[in-house]
Order: sequence, then C-alpha cells, then structure tokens
Amino acid sequence: MSPTNPSGLPDLTEALTKSLHDHWRMFLTEGIILLILGTAAIVVPPLAGIATTILLGWLFLIGGIVGLVSTLGARQAPGFVWALLSSLVAVIAGGVLLWNPLEGLATLTYVLIAFFIADGVLIIILAITHRRALSGKWEWMLFNGIIDLVLAAVIISGLPGALSWALGLLVGIDLVFGGAALIAMALDARKASP
Repeated sequence: MSPTNPSGLPDLTEALTKSLHDHWRMFLTEGIILLILGTAAIVVPPLAGIATTILLGWLFLIGGIVGLVSTLGARQAPGFVWALLSSLVAVIAGGVLLWNPLEGLATLTYVLIAFFIADGVLIIILAITHRRALSGKWEWMLFNGIIDLVLAAVIISGLPGALSWALGLLVGIDLVFGGAALIAMALDARKASP
C-alpha cells in the first residue's frame, strides 16, 4: 500500500487483472470442459442423474472408509467419537446411494434444490465483488447466479414428477452456464493488458 492509497484497492485490482490475464488459458479450458459435460447431461438427463448419484455414492463410501481408518488410528485425538460418527454417516450415505440409486436420485434432487439456492446467492455476491474489482464480464457471473435461483424454482414447481429428470438436466444447464461464464471471462482476460 502506498501512502497516497491507504485502501490498496487499485493495487488489488491490478493484481487481479494480471492474474486473470496470466491464467486465461486455464479458465478457458475449464469453461470448455464444463460446457461439454453440461451438454452431455442435458442430452441424457436421467442417465446423468443416476451417474451423479452413483459417483456421489462412491465418494461418500470411500471417504467414509478412509475417515474410519484414520480415525481409528488416532483414538487419543480430541473429538474421536464425533470423527468416528461422521465417518460412519459417510459410509452409510454412500451405501444407501449405491444400494438404490433411484431413491438416492430423489434425495439428491432435494439436496440439489438447496445447492442451487445457496450457489445462486453466492455467485451473485461473487459477481458483485468482481464488478467492484473492475474485472471484465462480471455480468455473466451475475446471470449464472440468477439462473441457479431460477433452476431451484423450476425443480420446486415440478415436484414430484421432476425427480426423474431434474438432477441430470439442471446440473447440465448449470454446467453450461458456468462454462460459458468462464469462457467469456477468459477471453476478456486474454485481451486485457497485463
């Protein structure tokens, strides 16, 4: 911070702009991958929903088993009982999702509603923060956050019939808009002078 600039905001803005410019290819690649995955999920939403359920089941199961092993290896650590219970819950959740992916799909649809609401609000806040930092294409982030909130409303309005298609389709839409936002920001950052 300079004595004439006690807030340091221009220095932060310059650092953010330089970082975006230096790493625009990484953001562009991530955006393209998200766009491709989102399109695939939109084309076959039930399959994408079941695949998501199975993937999450395995993640919970493996994470719970690793947690059990590490917790049992540190029995004297503070919070042993809570860590043990947390690991058991992860193992049980993973087992349930893998045992019956269709029921898990219904449960995950309700979790997805909560995710879209929370993610939408946080992305809108992030977009406003980017606007203040003068980074380009913050409007895309704002639009992405609004889309998340709209998607949550669409699922809620379509229940219970939405349980079979909502997870795959809406995750696909979210990935497409997230990928498009990253692509737009990356291309804008590429043009910016470092």
